[in-house]
Amino acid sequence: MSDRIIRIGGASGALSDSALSVPQLLKVEGLNYLAFDYLGEAAMGMMAKMRAADPDSGFMREFIDVQLGPYLAEIARKGVRITANAGAMNPRGLAQQLRAVIADLGLSLTVAALDGDDLTDRAADFRAGGVRDMFTEQAFPDQVVSINAYLGAFPIARALAEGADIVITGRVVDSALILGPLIHEFGWGEQDFDLLAAGTAAGHLLECGAQATGGTFTDWRDVPDWANIGFPVAECHADGSFVMTKPDSTGGLVSIGTISEQLLYEVSDPQAYLVPDVSCDFAFAKLEEVGPDRIRVTGIRGYPPTADYKVCVTFDDGWRATAIQPIIGIEAPAKARRQADAILERMTRMLSAAGLPPLRRSHVEIIGTEAGYGPNARPLAPREVICRIVIDTDDRRAADIFWREQNSAIMNMAVGTTIGLGTALPRCWPILGLFSFLIPKDAVQAFLSFEDREVPCGQALIGDFSSAQIERAEVGEVSASAEQSLPLLALAWVRSGEKGDLFNVAVVARRPEYLPFIRAGLTTEAVGARYRHLLGAPDRPQVTCYEVPGLHALNFVIEDAQAGGINSSPRLDPAAKSMGQHLLEQQVEVPEALVDAVDRARADAIL
Repeated sequence: MSDRIIRIGGASGALSDSALSVPQLLKVEGLNYLAFDYLGEAAMGMMAKMRAADPDSGFMREFIDVQLGPYLAEIARKGVRITANAGAMNPRGLAQQLRAVIADLGLSLTVAALDGDDLTDRAADFRAGGVRDMFTEQAFPDQVVSINAYLGAFPIARALAEGADIVITGRVVDSALILGPLIHEFGWGEQDFDLLAAGTAAGHLLECGAQATGGTFTDWRDVPDWANIGFPVAECHADGSFVMTKPDSTGGLVSIGTISEQLLYEVSDPQAYLVPDVSCDFAFAKLEEVGPDRIRVTGIRGYPPTADYKVCVTFDDGWRATAIQPIIGIEAPAKARRQADAILERMTRMLSAAGLPPLRRSHVEIIGTEAGYGPNARPLAPREVICRIVIDTDDRRAADIFWREQNSAIMNMAVGTTIGLGTALPRCWPILGLFSFLIPKDAVQAFLSFEDREVPCGQALIGDFSSAQIERAEVGEVSASAEQSLPLLALAWVRSGEKGDLFNVAVVARRPEYLPFIRAGLTTEAVGARYRHLLGAPDRPQVTCYEVPGLHALNFVIEDAQAGGINSSPRLDPAAKSMGQHLLEQQVEVPEALVDAVDRARADAIL
């Protein structure tokens, strides 16, 4: 087996990621690839609206102007190859503009575009066929904005084999941007399930940028130099093992904790993480510190893929307006609550008088009072708060009325109300609903285009994965009550993330000895109670706990908890980034003699 090392840098994790990544990563000796991940469900709808307004747009122009263009000469000189889903709704359009920039620079780089994921022109067929949402059974929407299948990694590998230096894709599963190069470099085949799963794990760790190198880490005080945080690098081997690290002389932290957190980020069942090319089992992953800021990852398992692609639909679902009103002074929370109630009461009267339908939804949060914590909030009496009011409506005229009236509060409602922080926001904006379904892989065809030719992609592997194939991790020991109660923060790292209308909370024991006590304290009933105020059905919490023995971890999935998910939730945290923070104060009983002094100090810091 080859002893080559393929080094891949994770250069972007979202639409708005830092411009620091590329110059950092290009300093890594022996770097082979840069992977740029930009797309989420909301991004596809945004790009589709851009394309509708201008057929020559619909992609991430910033990819050229900010992140790639200034470094193209160095990239060409060093022979670094690029994969990026910056093409969004128009990969060929972005590829064409990039070729023009390359030509103007006098460089010789081959650009390939991968598409076929865009199924928007088939909306009528899906609607007529009775397609329903795979999670909610909702009927197929009317006001469709975008429809995209999540393609896999093998077409990317094909583009590289055909000589592409830069591969621009539309919607592919995020980790495919990393798995594609590994398939190409190591010759992994469609039946090499353990290897494909390992490459997917590397991709999952790289795809969110600096989240793997200390960004959003539980022990944030231990992460040096946020201003120059290093972006992640995976040093990948043909046997599927890889080392996660970061560029020298950068900030950030690569540790057992940071990699464990990121490996379980936005994962539901860790033993059935499904991507188009393979079904991944992360439960038995082994992490080993092999040097400063160097974590070796092994033990990833794979099963055959499913027979379907996941398809994401975005659709117009009304209008939203948000008021953000600072209120200062004595009894600020009470004034803010009364002001919000008055504005919404006024809206009810004015909409009725205008013959407009009532608001579809209103949502109020008094920021500064721990509003998101519900019954777990501490009693506070701040003298500065933000009154945040969100309204959703099917009629834009109602949003315009709301915007005008909320602005008037500075003159005719609570004393201490000052200029709203939201005055720079648009008066209102369209809500993008999210709809998901599965489509047989043989109903979708991927295409590769180069400047001078088209290259057909073979049909994706149609697998037969079922949950019965999984070698399930056994439920570990549950320890009896002990003599000391400590907050979870003293015993575990925690990371949370949103996936539609559910979120996951991964709890990783700082020491293996803590896990039985964590398991005893964090029953599904206890976790459900912590989040009950967020649930669609508070009296029926839907909480599932998955064992992750390789990481000494538990992964909790809380369903019907996100008020519609990141596209449509009115909450302050629609991405569920803070949900793990809620759990860190959960009390767990442990033997006094077991707790490490450093971990005890963490508990003392919040008690």
